[in-house]
Amino acid sequence: MAEFDPKFQATLRELQLPISILQLDPADRAVLRIADERDSVQKKTFTKWINKHLKKVELTCEDLFEDLRDGNRLITLIEVLSQESLARERGKLKFHKLQNVQTVLDYLRFRGIKTVNIRATEIVDGNPKLTLGLIWTIILHFQISDVVVPGQPTTISAREALLLWSKRTCDGYPGVKVTNFSKSWRDGRALLSIIHRNR
Repeated sequence: MAEFDPKFQATLRELQLPISILQLDPADRAVLRIADERDSVQKKTFTKWINKHLKKVELTCEDLFEDLRDGNRLITLIEVLSQESLARERGKLKFHKLQNVQTVLDYLRFRGIKTVNIRATEIVDGNPKLTLGLIWTIILHFQISDVVVPGQPTTISAREALLLWSKRTCDGYPGVKVTNFSKSWRDGRALLSIIHRNR
């Protein structure tokens, strides 16, 4: 293990940073930084989306990972999006929070929406990755499922419809070919093409 000079170690102790982070090579640190930035952007974007819908019932979500932990705002969000009423627990104990989040997960499964590896305990404990995953699943179903591609059967999934719409929107732009939601978007040309076409 590499030795750090004592001044540097003292600074680390003051910042309360683990030395193991600093032992990563620069490429690994860059990957972690980019992942953190992506999560931050998703958190901010998803919070705005949630607030757009909670505004209809005069509620807000300030901190996505904290405010959804008790399940009440999640239930309210689903009620606003689905126009259906869901049962909720009114207590403040962890049991009540778990029950509220489970109500949302059960409702999503009942509607045929897959929530792979998302458990109520993870949301109640404030797990950032799974909270973002749950909100993305809700967005996919309630927002993106409304995407209609003219001339296509309604039997295609929201994901397929969005990909088809992206392909059609980017047609005619040199060097832009949309075939999936990962590699096709990495250089930013597809996004710029869509923005240019729709401005």
